[in-house]
Amino acid sequence: MIIRQAVLRHGRRIVSKPTRPFLRPFASEIDAIEASLNRSLKETHSIETLVENKTTDPVPQISNTTHRTSTSQASKQQVADTYHALQRQKELTHHLGTSITPHYQPHAILTNPPYPADITLPLLLASQSHLGHSTSLWNPANSRYIFGIRSGIHIISLDITAAHLRRACRIVSGVAERGGLILFVGTRPHQDRCVVNAAKLAGGCHLFERWTPGSITNGHQLLGRCKMRVVDEFDRLIPGYENELLERPVLKPDLVVCLNPLENHVMLHECGLHGVPTVGIIDTDANPTWVTYPIPANDDSLRCVQLIAGVLGRAGEEGQRKRRERAMQGDVSYQPEGFEVKKAEGEFQAGGAIHHAGGSG
Repeated sequence: MIIRQAVLRHGRRIVSKPTRPFLRPFASEIDAIEASLNRSLKETHSIETLVENKTTDPVPQISNTTHRTSTSQASKQQVADTYHALQRQKELTHHLGTSITPHYQPHAILTNPPYPADITLPLLLASQSHLGHSTSLWNPANSRYIFGIRSGIHIISLDITAAHLRRACRIVSGVAERGGLILFVGTRPHQDRCVVNAAKLAGGCHLFERWTPGSITNGHQLLGRCKMRVVDEFDRLIPGYENELLERPVLKPDLVVCLNPLENHVMLHECGLHGVPTVGIIDTDANPTWVTYPIPANDDSLRCVQLIAGVLGRAGEEGQRKRRERAMQGDVSYQPEGFEVKKAEGEFQAGGAIHHAGGSG
């Protein structure tokens, strides 16, 4: 009786359910894969139908053999028309929107260094020129250059840095205007490019490797084989002085610009013994009495060093330009001793200068 009531009560529900769950244990793996593919195809066809209904352009059919879309000449022309319409839209709307303000470019300091007139406090601040060393490493002689202390680090006064940098620019420009030989020295890593660029602008020499001790005090032994040349007031080579150059002593720089005085104190000592003026970047841990014209700044920042070297190079370039302008008017600012004025092609050489044949110091 109980079984009969259960069959009558649940019979309709059992008959209405599909027989697939009962057959699932007897199904194979291939049947499951086929069922999954059929469901994926149905979903794909439904998505394609939806896209075709939403867009005006039908979805291109994919070939079963080449797996490429079948493109006709009309569709290619439509792509071309769309491209031209986009270009037309760019021409009409290119002036709309915001414009990108001038931003920092790392290579600009080397390729286009600023001029001495462009020295500003924001420029020095952006170059990290104000950051000194820890208060425990300071040199008391730099107290007049220090603005204050921040988080245990000395802060250099940028007003003093700008004033000393402008003074150094006038020194470099004056030496270059009078035909002097300027030597740029920077022996720390990654300083070679700014040293070479500054020497090219100022028409001087450069040194980015180790300074050989005795190059000034014992120059006739260390640099005796270096070639020299005689140029006129327009930096043109004057031949015929080869014999006289053999008897002349080795040249000495008229001004030395040192970008890292801590590693080149031997060179600065030799310059002091022979009366060669020096310009150097002095950090809070360096001795400002080592150089003749100190520039209080951060010598550990490559951006700061590149800025100072570029500005000094521009100052030397300005001095060379003034010297050539005066030479065109017949005013020669130098006359080397020990040379007789020679005739060349019917004209007298008004003056000449001696330079090293190479660009390195």
